[in-house]
Amino acid sequence: MSSPSTSSFIREFLILVGAFQRNSLVSTLAALGMILGVAYSLWLYNRAVFGNLKPDFLHKFFDPNGIEVSIFIPFLVGGTTVH
Repeated sequence: MSSPSTSSFIREFLILVGAFQRNSLVSTLAALGMILGVAYSLWLYNRAVFGNLKPDFLHKFFDPNGIEVSIFIPFLVGGTTVH
């Protein structure tokens, strides 16, 4: 999520300006996607941080079992290697 006065906003704005010069329809759709992404991020942040999240579904989830852990460990090991 990029908001005005941050470096990520400036980068995204410059990318959209350059894309608009080539194809205005694609850049307009990209800008709309960016705006919807920011709106969703703020909505999710509000629900998660300020307690508006309804955890009724949490009783369906369980701690990972041995098979799930053995599947996940290679991802952890592979993600920590330096290339």
